[in-house]
Formats: sequence, C-alpha cells, structure tokens
Amino acid sequence: MSAAESYVCDTLPAPKLAADHDVAAPRRAEPSQEATPRKLCFRHQRMADEGTNLKLQQALDAMPLDDRQAVNAIWSSFSSSSHPCRALILQGLLTMCCFSQLSLLTEHLAHLIRIDPFACFPREVSLKILGYLDATSLCRAAQVARRWRALADDDVLWRGICEQHIGQKCTKCGWGLPVLEKKRGYRPRSLSPPIDRPQSSKRAVPEDHEPGPPIKRQRSSDESEASSCDQASSCVLLTPIPSSTHSLTRPWKDVYSERMTIERNWRRGRCTARTLKGHTDGVMCLQFHESLSYPAFPVLISGSYDRTVRVWNMETGVELHTLKGHTRAIRALQFDDIKLITGSMDHTLKVWDWRRGKCIRTLAGHTNGVLCLNFDSNVLASGSVDTTIKVWNLRTGGAFTLRGHSDWVNAVQLWDSNPSARTEQSSVSLFDVPGGGSLSPRGASCSATEIDAGKMLFSASDDGTIKLWDLTLRTCLRTMTGHMGQVQSMKLLPASDCDGDELPVDVENSEEATRTSQPSEASSDTTRSAPSESPADTTTTLFPNRKKAVLISGSLDNTIRLWDIETGKCTRTFFGHIEGVWAVACDKMRLVSGSHDRTVKVWSREEGKCTATLVGHKAAVSCLALGEDKIVSGSDDADIKIWSFSG
Repeated sequence: MSAAESYVCDTLPAPKLAADHDVAAPRRAEPSQEATPRKLCFRHQRMADEGTNLKLQQALDAMPLDDRQAVNAIWSSFSSSSHPCRALILQGLLTMCCFSQLSLLTEHLAHLIRIDPFACFPREVSLKILGYLDATSLCRAAQVARRWRALADDDVLWRGICEQHIGQKCTKCGWGLPVLEKKRGYRPRSLSPPIDRPQSSKRAVPEDHEPGPPIKRQRSSDESEASSCDQASSCVLLTPIPSSTHSLTRPWKDVYSERMTIERNWRRGRCTARTLKGHTDGVMCLQFHESLSYPAFPVLISGSYDRTVRVWNMETGVELHTLKGHTRAIRALQFDDIKLITGSMDHTLKVWDWRRGKCIRTLAGHTNGVLCLNFDSNVLASGSVDTTIKVWNLRTGGAFTLRGHSDWVNAVQLWDSNPSARTEQSSVSLFDVPGGGSLSPRGASCSATEIDAGKMLFSASDDGTIKLWDLTLRTCLRTMTGHMGQVQSMKLLPASDCDGDELPVDVENSEEATRTSQPSEASSDTTRSAPSESPADTTTTLFPNRKKAVLISGSLDNTIRLWDIETGKCTRTFFGHIEGVWAVACDKMRLVSGSHDRTVKVWSREEGKCTATLVGHKAAVSCLALGEDKIVSGSDDADIKIWSFSG
C-alpha cells in the first residue's frame, strides 16, 4: 500500500445529539481523550478554521428530536467507517439522489473542491510563482480575490515586468515600452496660456530648373534684422528649478500601465494633434528637448524661410523668443543645454544663447547656403549648396573642408565608431565658455590628432550618394549608392539602440552597393592619403566587433532605406509614400518619415511596414522630430504640429 493510500485523515467529529435542555445553548464537541494531536487534511483544517461544524450543530439542534437522532446516527456511522466503506456509502447515496439533491451537491462541491494555493504558501513562494506570469495574466489574477490582488499588485513583480519591457523589446512577447524620461521625476507644469498667431500662405515651390545653381526650395531677403528677445521669457528660461527635498514615486504597475497605453496608441495610430502658429513661411528645421535641467517645461526650437528662429514652450504652445539675425532662409539648427547653432542660405552659421535670445558668434566659410549641420562636444560639421562639408574643431578653433560630392550636401551626421578611443581632453567647446576663441574656416593646418580617433561623418547629397568620412584621415572611406533620387535626410541609430541582430539584406541592391562601397578618392584642403586596404580588411580595422549601428536615409525617389554601415549594403527599403521623402527620424522603437505628399508615416523598423499615417498638413512635410510619446512636424504651410500619443 502506497503512502498516499495509507494516510487517513482524522476527520472532525460529527455534530453530536444534544439533550433537550441543551438545545438553546449548544455545547461544543468534547475534545478527544487521546494525547496525540489530531491530524487533519487541508480541507478539514479549513473547515475547522471556518467553524463549519458549529453551523451544522446549530442546524441539527433546531430539528425535532427524532430527526436529530436519525441524522446523528447516519453521521456517526459514516464518521466511524473506513475510507473504502465511505466510498461505497457515497456511491449508494448518489444512486438514491434526485436531480434536486444532485444540484445541491454540485453547488456545494464547486466551492468545496477549490483550493486557494496562495492561502497555503508563504508570501515569498507565492510571489515566486506569480513572477512567471506576464502582465495580462497578473491583471487577471488580481481579479480573483483580495488576497490574490494584494499579491499580484506587488511592486517587486511589476518592477521586473517594467525592466523587461521599458526601453527595450521583450524577447518573449516582442513588445517594448517607452522610457518617458521626463516622467520619472516630478516636473511642475507651465501655466502660461497658449497663443494663437495668424497664418500666411506660402508660395509654391518652383518646378523649373535653369542652368547654373538650382534654386531648390530657396528663399532670399535683402534686409538684415537684429535679434530680439522678451525679458519675461528670458527669466523663465534662465531660472533653474529648485531641487526637491523629497522624491515622489508611483507604483510600478501604474508606470507600466501608462507606458502600455502609449505603446498601444502608437501601434493603433491613435493620437491628438496641436498646431503651433507663428512662422510666416515654411518651417524647414526643428528640434525639441524634454529633459533639460531647466526650464521645467519641454522646449521646441524651429527655423523657417521667414528668416527667424522661434523658441516655444511645447506644453502651452507659447512662443518665448524670436531670434532674428539671418538674412535668408534658415535651413538647419541644433541646440543643447547651452547653445543653439543655426545654418542659413545666407552662407553663414550663427551660434546663439537661446535662453537669452542673443547671437554669440557668426561663422563664415561656405561660399553658398548652409543646408545642414551636426555637432557634438568636439566637432561641428556643416554641409552646403557649394557641395562641400566644413568640419569645425570646437576644442581648438581650427577647421577644414571635405570635398567629394558633386551636388548639394543635404544632411551630415557625426558618429563615434570607437567610443573607447576618446581622449581625456576637456569636452567643453569654445562656445560653452563666455568669450571663447574664434573658429577659422581656413584652419587647415590644425593637427588631425586634435579630433578623437574613430570620429566619422556621414553625408548625404543631391547626387544620390551617401559618403562615410574619416575625420582623422580627412578622407572618404565608403560611398553608398542605391537611391534613385536626391537624398534629403539621414539619421543614425546608435548601436546601443539596435537589437544586434542581422537584418535581411535587400538582394536587389546589395550587388550594386557592394560594387560602389569601396573606399573612394576625395580631396580636402589638406592633402592626405589613406592606407591601401581591401574592403574586408578596412571593415575589420575600422569597426571592431560590437552591436551594429544602422543608418536610415530618405530620398526624393519616395523611398526610405536602411543601411549596414560596415558593409555599405542596403538592408531594407520602405515603400509607402507617393512623393519624395523630405525628413526621417528614428529611435529604438520605431521609424517616422515626412513627405512631399503632406503625410507623416510611422513604420515598424523590424517588419518594414507602415503602422500609421498621420494626415493634417496642407503642404509638404519638411522636417520631423521624434519623441517617446510624440512626433513634432514642420511643413511648408508654416505650421508646426505636435502629434501626441500619450492619450
């Protein structure tokens, strides 16, 4: 006989027959005379805890004496029987039951045979079990009972789920949730009321091209205007937020729920749109920051064909500054905590203190309009209509020129291919120090070693190519071809934001890209020769083993392409826009694009399909910025739209 069959539960004694004078005050069953404690199974232990026998005793005492004696005899006989006898008695009783009695049995058994495991296990064991459930199952478990809810809502469980999904894609379910950096701590909201400004119509983009320099989306003005700023707005931007003496935290379940709502809205294309009006001509560039040390609100800066740069409070839509100084259209801008740099068709770049609304310095060097720029703590790069790229060393003030494109340079993007090679020099640029030195556009004599080893630059041009430059060698390492039209925009997705998996290669374009991705000759203001290496050796030398960064480009051939920067091959092509793509933006979760067809499209980078199309602009979408819960787009209709997915 097995151990399970040999075990016999010491069943609770059946209610006893009470005497007539004991009916009104029933007595408890007398304790057993045995010295050894009673051994009860889980069910009978629960009955003892719930006082089930006491309720039966009370019901028995309420019956007539003869009925009490009969019921008591049956209970006593069943209680004293062995387990095989009990099974036989029960089978006989079931054959005697009518449907009404069987229904009663079913109703009672449905409750009696259920065992709550979390009532038996220690809390630590229960949490360990629940830790294997996903978020949906945990929410369902919380609806079972109060005890289950207390366990399923435990902060430890939901913190683990948040760590598994937030900021990355879960390896099990494939979902990733936004980080929402600005919502980790408490940030007071701005109370400034929104301001609505009139809108002016924009002239159509000319379609005819005359011999000589093309006029592609070009505007001009004869008058130069001084910069202006509002004192009240300056105070708002210059006042630091007092540090909080205590931190406010929320349950991790609420954190997960908030981010899951946003991710669902992204996938279903649910958003609300706000329009910022103020520019009087097409908006050509914009950028926003939501996690500045101060002010408390997110800041948006935009540049336009109306020759102005405007600083906005993104929460309220209030325009804080209008920066004036450029004499022609502003085509590019970038800002950080300290400075703003703008590039204009007036051939110059300007450095601004955007908090005060003042121009710090003007950089001249290009012989035609500046179309794009990108800077980090060390280097500023700018591309121009004059087909050249100027690289400005922000540590020393020197500069040099890269030549190789045969048409307008529309986009530049810096890249640290070897972050471990950064020098220990100060990362503070000249513009971060009041009264810093000047930059020389003819500083070709500056030593290349002043730029960190491994510093690379991508450039995209109207000649249909994308070039990769080594700024230390000042030479072009690779030319990537594949677009059938002018490449207008380009974004680099850092390796830290990539999944590290190999993307499927676009077979149609891989052969052509392989032929054209050889290191090419390029001239600069300083003549340098690159070592002769095979493509494979070059890739191995320049790019050590690590997660691969991804380059994304948009072109007037209506397509968006993903590139493997180590091989120069196109790994995927996105089709969906019916006119040229002017702007692209991306993060580790998704890709967005703006087109001449007046739409903004949201794409799944892994699946290569469009998940949402946003319609609202009345002209071409010329610039984009992507946040974790919003898209900001600028258009030739002079409007800026904020598409919020936060619900």
